[in-house]
Amino acid sequence: MKKLSTKSILSQLLLLLFVIIWITPTFGLFVSSLRDKDLLAISGWWTSLTTTKVNEIFRMSGMDAQVKENDYYVIKGKLFDDNSGKKIESFGITSKKINEFSIGEVATFKDNTKVVVNEDGFYEWKSKNEFTKKKGKRLFITALSPPSFTLDNYREVLFQEGIGRAFLNTVAVALPSTLIPLIICSFFAYALTWMKFFGRDTLLAIIIASLVVPLQMSLIPILTIYNDFGALFGVAAKSYPGVWMAHTGFGLASTTFLLRNFIKSLPNEMMEAAKVDGASHYDIFIRIIIPLSIPAFASIFILQFLWCWNDLLVGLVFLDQVPSEIILTAKLKELLGSRGENWEILTTGAFVSMTVPLFIFFALQRYFIRGLVAGSVKG
Repeated sequence: MKKLSTKSILSQLLLLLFVIIWITPTFGLFVSSLRDKDLLAISGWWTSLTTTKVNEIFRMSGMDAQVKENDYYVIKGKLFDDNSGKKIESFGITSKKINEFSIGEVATFKDNTKVVVNEDGFYEWKSKNEFTKKKGKRLFITALSPPSFTLDNYREVLFQEGIGRAFLNTVAVALPSTLIPLIICSFFAYALTWMKFFGRDTLLAIIIASLVVPLQMSLIPILTIYNDFGALFGVAAKSYPGVWMAHTGFGLASTTFLLRNFIKSLPNEMMEAAKVDGASHYDIFIRIIIPLSIPAFASIFILQFLWCWNDLLVGLVFLDQVPSEIILTAKLKELLGSRGENWEILTTGAFVSMTVPLFIFFALQRYFIRGLVAGSVKG
């Protein structure tokens, strides 16, 4: 058995550390997607397997629930279901002192009515006079909530009206927006690598320089140009072709740069031999470059598809927010609420939206690393 060196052990431990750091947030996101939204608001996902102390406000039943027992009018009820598993530690009758009374202790309101709360949430509210208000008084509860997991968040996301349509709209946006720049840039990258023409180096420098241009700077100018062309030809600027062209334009520089690096790493002798045999540039590209560049195509397909699938900004700018065009990220943004009050939807929505990218990645993963590192080292 081969003995591992200290350097090898350290490298393995360092790799394991990187994997843990990378996986931990995703695992936490998954655990959060299965938790109750009330628990999410007060505790982190790492406490999901422990008992959590929660503060809640309940309102007792009103006059319609009262019964007369001896000389008292009594209202009885339960603050939560038996299946919740919660156990009350203390309670209060004012917001300033939410832990004023212990379990079983009698609390007296200003109107001389009295209430007793048990550990299981059962309460008994007594009064010598008849209750006259339809709404009962509030109780402030401090309870221990056991670990619990639920699929309610997934039901809310998956069965929400319009989610299925938004999913299909996102596919209709992401696939063409990935394939179009890949096809265009494959020809362009070959020309920049193996064809000699005036201004080739200058054109390559412009492409590299355009990589540093922020996406946000060009959104509105491009939309303005689209509106002008749309008015000229009588078509809507905000449409699927518009968003396809936008994604294509934003991905041209990086896709061309990556493909050129890969194609440049292919053996020069192979191209020269093909030319000697009478092959044209088209024949070389179709019969040699494309078969050998499958790893690069797969890698760039994954990167471009992930960007288009997870995009929100371009979809909001270049598509109308109507059921026939709204994309998945925009639909999840709607479910989140105008003020972010339904933020627990984000954790579930993240896992729902990542299903297709994960499938694409695992289907093409054997090409991914090979396609990215190809051309980085020559030897």
